[in-house]
Amino acid sequence: MHHTLRRALRRPALVATALAGALLLGACSGSSDDDTTAASSGGFEPVSIEHALGTAEITEQPERVVTLGMGSAETVIALGTVPVGIEEYPWGSDDTGYLPWIHEALTERGEELPPQITGGTELDVESIAALEPDVILAPWSGITKDQYDLLTNIAPTVAYPELPWTITWQQQIETIGTALGKHDEALGLIADIDRTFAESVAAHPEYADVTFSYIYNTGPGTLGVFLADEQRVAMVRGLGLTVDPVVYTLEETEGTDSSVIGLENAHLLADSDLVFTFYSDPENRRQIEEQPVYQQIPAVERGSLVAPEEQPFVTGSSIINPLTVPWALERYVPLIDAAIANLDR
Repeated sequence: MHHTLRRALRRPALVATALAGALLLGACSGSSDDDTTAASSGGFEPVSIEHALGTAEITEQPERVVTLGMGSAETVIALGTVPVGIEEYPWGSDDTGYLPWIHEALTERGEELPPQITGGTELDVESIAALEPDVILAPWSGITKDQYDLLTNIAPTVAYPELPWTITWQQQIETIGTALGKHDEALGLIADIDRTFAESVAAHPEYADVTFSYIYNTGPGTLGVFLADEQRVAMVRGLGLTVDPVVYTLEETEGTDSSVIGLENAHLLADSDLVFTFYSDPENRRQIEEQPVYQQIPAVERGSLVAPEEQPFVTGSSIINPLTVPWALERYVPLIDAAIANLDR
């Protein structure tokens, strides 16, 4: 399975934002007069962030930040800091070599683009050490215990709260804000995203009665359906479309935020007005679309399929953060309108 697809199938942690805040905001010292003075003057209050691999003790305002995994660099940038290093994502990058929403945001601000670091199983720990970070943020990542032990010797490192690639988008933003001493600003970013979704829904009342399912494959004969709270599904819901009610009847496959139903159950999608999907490469698309059962899914048969081929868009529409949401929503509209135009076929 493609590296990015493996990440995409990880199940987000079911942790409410309010609970996450209570768990994350632990001061290293008590509520002394010095702490109160620091808080009232806008200074940095030391924090302890517990996670699955240990505890990050951040005692001073981080200035040099390294981000690993997905989505963290964007939130750091949205909070006003340019990371000194970010994990590279060749699969989702454009011809600049960067994820386009990151490239655009920093270019518009006149900032230099940070160096990119090899991640995953080939994590370049030496390059990270050379960047002399004050903190390493990897709350939505797959770093291992061995990697963490090396990283935490370089700087306080924040990993995932429970399982690899497991965190809600709200919790990720709040965690990063806490680590940088910008918790309130992070809550503001969450509110901004919610507001952007609400404005998109209001701008497209014609989408309200359109149902959709979001599917994926891992090869011929396979079929999975992402569940309603998975981030790429939430992105589409953010435009005002309605998840096909059948999705709520599907049983979650352990370790994913989806239900692997198999191609033999493709008939369950008969009432989806639109079907969203993506393919790992052109050969994968050819193999999948040649399958007679796949062709017989009503939305596929009539051309009400939304299947973008540009990998940057596939990536950007799959993760919710302050930079991807406005970038992806505006690009989704023409694709959705074209698919809806085929509903009467």
